[in-house]
Amino acid sequence: MRKNIATLALAGIAALVVTACGAAPQSGQNQQAANHTAVYGATSQVMIFWDPSDSFSNEVVAMNNMYETLLRYDPRADKFIPVLATSYEKSKDNLTWTFHLRNNVHFHDGKLMTSADVKNSIERTIHRGKGAAYIWDAVKSIETPDPQTVKFVLKYPAPIDLIASSPYAAFIFDTDVLKKNGDNWFASGHEAGTGPYMLQSWSADKPLVLQKFPDYWGGWNGPHYDKVVFETVSDANTKAQMVKSGTLTYVDMLPVQQLDALANDHNVRIVRTPSFQNLIAFFNTEKKPLNDPKVREALSDAFPYDQVIKDVMQNQARQSVGPIPDGLWGHDGNLPVHHYDLDTAKKLLADAGIQPGKLSLTLTYTAGDANEEQIASLYKASLQQIGVNLEVRSMPWDAQWNLAKASDPQQRQDIFLMYWWPDYSNPYSFLYNLFHSEKTVNFNLSYYKNPQYDKLIDDGNVKAGVDRTAAEQLFAQAQSMLVKDNPAIWIFDEDYVRAVSSSMQGFVDNPSYPNVVFWYDVRPQ
Repeated sequence: MRKNIATLALAGIAALVVTACGAAPQSGQNQQAANHTAVYGATSQVMIFWDPSDSFSNEVVAMNNMYETLLRYDPRADKFIPVLATSYEKSKDNLTWTFHLRNNVHFHDGKLMTSADVKNSIERTIHRGKGAAYIWDAVKSIETPDPQTVKFVLKYPAPIDLIASSPYAAFIFDTDVLKKNGDNWFASGHEAGTGPYMLQSWSADKPLVLQKFPDYWGGWNGPHYDKVVFETVSDANTKAQMVKSGTLTYVDMLPVQQLDALANDHNVRIVRTPSFQNLIAFFNTEKKPLNDPKVREALSDAFPYDQVIKDVMQNQARQSVGPIPDGLWGHDGNLPVHHYDLDTAKKLLADAGIQPGKLSLTLTYTAGDANEEQIASLYKASLQQIGVNLEVRSMPWDAQWNLAKASDPQQRQDIFLMYWWPDYSNPYSFLYNLFHSEKTVNFNLSYYKNPQYDKLIDDGNVKAGVDRTAAEQLFAQAQSMLVKDNPAIWIFDEDYVRAVSSSMQGFVDNPSYPNVVFWYDVRPQ
């Protein structure tokens, strides 16, 4: 998972809620004030990146409340919801997209948003080239014919509406603050968005607290949360007790067993939604013997898929068929899949010249993730049966990721366990970020390099702007190539199963915005 880990005691969180809301509730009025503060219980540290141009990790859950995009995408209805743009159109050749901006939108510093801000925000993101900036590759220029109109002129056809609704790299912000404060102002813990919530307080060892932006364009009629607190609680038992007691309003992740235990509690509501999130185990293909496809195939056959889905995920997931999750366009349900087969795994290892007891591997997973911990343990037990020794290491996300990016491939882990979710709802998000050749290691943690594969997905990305069917055919060829090469184990596509306070109403889990609660759209009871 793109994340960091920190631990917080229950008492500390209870104290924070009191601090954020004022004195401990003693009256109906104070109780109402307490109810208007929401607390998001995160498994790991929320704010990894502060710069809206660079954002590419857990901070998505907060960023999408401080910042906004031109549009928002509803994948179930396959439609776009106006946000900072009220309407848009494209030319017949799909090379010019014109967006008409909402009137009277203010940044948190009071400045009125114009088309120049949209242009400057996206051009800065493109120029920095970090995070998900690659999604704007098709843009040749951005024009601003008037303060309320933005035109994207493209080098090749691309779905700019989908790109402009991305949960990463599509935020509109006030770039003028950087002229006054320097380009690193964001990175030191500041924001300059138009979103319904603005930064109240944050430091590296304390929670992130957002408060409502009084001049938000959507207004504040009706019940809304006045504050949102993002807490890190890595212990699953603590999180379960906290949502049960009402200390947490929303929990991003709990083991299925605990979710089942909460299902009949009147203080908790369980929300189940198919997601675009999958769990992947990446092989270090630059390290012997994992550079041998036959060895990788053997290790894939030794993975206990059914046991993981049944016993760990309690059937709230399905075995992955390739790297694109089920439900996202570009998913190919006809790809071959591995099945748990220790006899075949033994034979493949023998064919590769590996004797029982002579292969030792290291697997890393993110500390605090109870599901990953159980999965790693089951895989270790399975590999023992074919004479492979697996050392399982629980590591904070930053330490795990830094190990994976070590300059010497021999120092890196053998198997890296990680979730992936889309930076925008396009199969290219998975195929490019996770397996496209990289000069500098980022998220291609199997270190896979295949120029033919790269060309297929790059061509597919271009085709996606004019002919989705043709794009899917190219993406299917690329996926077939990946499955044959086995650079990773595609474990499962999971459902989002959330435990939320029964006092929170109107929550809808949108898989295009992973783990995000749009707090303005929900309401306290």
